Amino acid sequence: MSIEIALKEAMAIEGALGVALVDYESGMALGVLGGGQGLDLELAAAGNTEVVRSKMRTLASLDMNEVIEDILITLGKQYHLIRPLGSSKGSLFLYLALDRGRSNLALARHGLKRIEAGLDV
Repeated sequence: MSIEIALKEAMAIEGALGVALVDYESGMALGVLGGGQGLDLELAAAGNTEVVRSKMRTLASLDMNEVIEDILITLGKQYHLIRPLGSSKGSLFLYLALDRGRSNLALARHGLKRIEAGLDV
């Protein structure tokens, strides 16, 4: 599926506030959908690049032969879910912001995994 379709499918996840597909090497968002007042997806994408880079460095420093499935940031009213895509898709991650009161975290994680599997980049 294309980036545009993948972003639309991510926004169909219950409670989705915004989604971005981001290159963590450059910090550039390849696509964004949703967001709005209080959720600047371009800024969030750039900031979350540092989160992904830091975790990748930490795993390398610890000599852990592991792959990050996702990173969860829990806020008072939101979940921020970061899912690095498999190495075959380069240095990309999906970033999904969810309304904590209207979302199901397990279903959101499952949805992002499904979207990742179908994404062609």
